[in-house]
Amino acid sequence: MERLLRRMVDVKREEIALVLWSFAYFFCLLAAYYMIRPVRDEMAVQYGADRLQHLFTATLLTMVAIIPVFGWLASRLPVNRLLPVVYVAFAALLVAFYAVLANGTERVVVAPFFFVFVSVFNLFVVSVFWSFMADLYSTESSRRLFGFISAGGSLGAIAGPLAASALVPLAGVDSLLLASAGTLLVTLVCIGALLRRSGARRFLRSEVAEGGKPSLWIGIVRIVRSPYLAAICVFVACYTVLGTLLYFQQVSLVREAIPDAATRTRLFAGVDLAINTLTLLLQLFVTGRLLARLGATFMLVALPVVSVIGFAALGAFNVLPVLVAVGVLRRAGEFAISKPTRETLFTVVPHDDKYQAKNAIDTVIHRGGDAASSWFAAALKGAGLSLAAMAWIGVPIAIAWLVTATYLGRKHEALRAAQAASRVTGPAAA
Repeated sequence: MERLLRRMVDVKREEIALVLWSFAYFFCLLAAYYMIRPVRDEMAVQYGADRLQHLFTATLLTMVAIIPVFGWLASRLPVNRLLPVVYVAFAALLVAFYAVLANGTERVVVAPFFFVFVSVFNLFVVSVFWSFMADLYSTESSRRLFGFISAGGSLGAIAGPLAASALVPLAGVDSLLLASAGTLLVTLVCIGALLRRSGARRFLRSEVAEGGKPSLWIGIVRIVRSPYLAAICVFVACYTVLGTLLYFQQVSLVREAIPDAATRTRLFAGVDLAINTLTLLLQLFVTGRLLARLGATFMLVALPVVSVIGFAALGAFNVLPVLVAVGVLRRAGEFAISKPTRETLFTVVPHDDKYQAKNAIDTVIHRGGDAASSWFAAALKGAGLSLAAMAWIGVPIAIAWLVTATYLGRKHEALRAAQAASRVTGPAAA
């Protein structure tokens, strides 16, 4: 086992147990999420494309309300108490949703609450995981090991849809909620093993705001003052708008093509399986090599180019197979190529921008963009535009995304070169 593991990752003997438990932890976490993601998407179909904007807005407002509560808990509970509280609470809510549905409550009534719950679930359980990992591993070991740990999540993201596809014909759609809750509770075993081996009992790291001001506000100010950070916001906003337009297409086309709820759930599970399998293959064999050889600009423009072609194809042929193909390529490209490269953009900015500005981008810009773009899509549909016309509107947005990606890639390379030059000339000048 040790020899096999060392062929895949640069791990030291004393780190092996810690790494394997971390791998298992992330595997269970994303498996639990991807079991219920198809249920969420199927409920969104039942809720209706004409009301999706309300779901995105409710998700944003819920997150804004919960973030301070979570911050308060994280500052008062040590990690060995905080993590069980978070995961047990989410597992209990999954069981509660199952009980409500088993009691005969109509799914269309439960749909908006479940959609918001799953969206918030995804944010918090993954965020807490990486905060815990940041406290367990040093900077040096994280560079060596986080890629392997991330692969555990990718495998979990494959196992979740597989389990969903197998369970739905046997036990029904609602059984996925109990399976997800059970898988989520398995993470407590992993957490306990990690705590025993690391001795970690401290509090999760928290950011300190400047002058007592909220760090989120400081991050927004920093974005306004930096054209580079502002361009990252435009990049994220373009991706968000296109993703929302595609989601509206998905809800409408799937409802027209597949009337049965169980069949829709299996379709969504199959799509997630295809996306996560393709993502894992790209992560293992493509992403690192291309980023090292071709640089950030090529990697950043790849997904916008796919989006220009994909939305044009969807405008010309507005049918479910084209939608599925475009969706798979876009999401796999985001997880395996665009997002990892986007994270590298912050390696050339000042320390405070890496935390305060990035936090604002990940919350206000990204999640706020989800809500705003959902209202934009609803307005287009309300104006009487067909799904094909909405797809064509995505083409110029994708072109704007491509232009922004080109600027960001070139600016990143210039800043990176300037940093390298300063490191070389600094000691000589001194």
